Amino acid sequence: MNKEKRLEILTRLRNENPHPTTELNFSTPFELLVAVTLSAQATDVSVNKATDKLFPVANTPEAIYALGVDGLKEYIKTIGLYNAKAENVIKACKILIDEHGSVVPENREALEALPGVGRKTANVVLNTAFGWPTIAVDTHIFRVSNRTKFAVGKNVDLVEQKLLKVVPKEFKVDVHHWLILHGRYTCIARKPRCGSCIIEDLCEYKDKIDI
Repeated sequence: MNKEKRLEILTRLRNENPHPTTELNFSTPFELLVAVTLSAQATDVSVNKATDKLFPVANTPEAIYALGVDGLKEYIKTIGLYNAKAENVIKACKILIDEHGSVVPENREALEALPGVGRKTANVVLNTAFGWPTIAVDTHIFRVSNRTKFAVGKNVDLVEQKLLKVVPKEFKVDVHHWLILHGRYTCIARKPRCGSCIIEDLCEYKDKIDI
């Protein structure tokens, strides 16, 4: 995969979707933080169903903390790993209240210090809420990057480093969204829809499927 191919891939993805964003429903950085925390090993659809009921009732650190762990569980019990996620969200709310004036910090170290928030979640919040040129690598982005040979790496950290190196500055803010959507709807895990892919001719996957 050379520089020219990568540039054409990014240009096509941008032309198809000039203003991409997350499919998680949110209206504030705090709502985004909660939604992304809940989305670990769960679908955005399942998270949205829960937060569409939760956020009208509680969408600030104080309001969610007031629900308590058991109260929060009632809203998110349809999401996988909800017990641990409820504990983490409540603990994170307490830290936000006590240490950050109930404001989501625009700071990687502070974000990653919150329970349930790892590098990927921090990247999503910094990128989507604050416009940082970070690239959060999830399973979709890992698959697309390796399958197409756009950015090959044995683990998510290596893929992230490669993407940050090879993606031109003008594309960095949006590339995370383009790749995740491409992996979610076109370059899917079992049977990639190569026949309907706008970058099929540029992709270096050897076992293309004409679907």
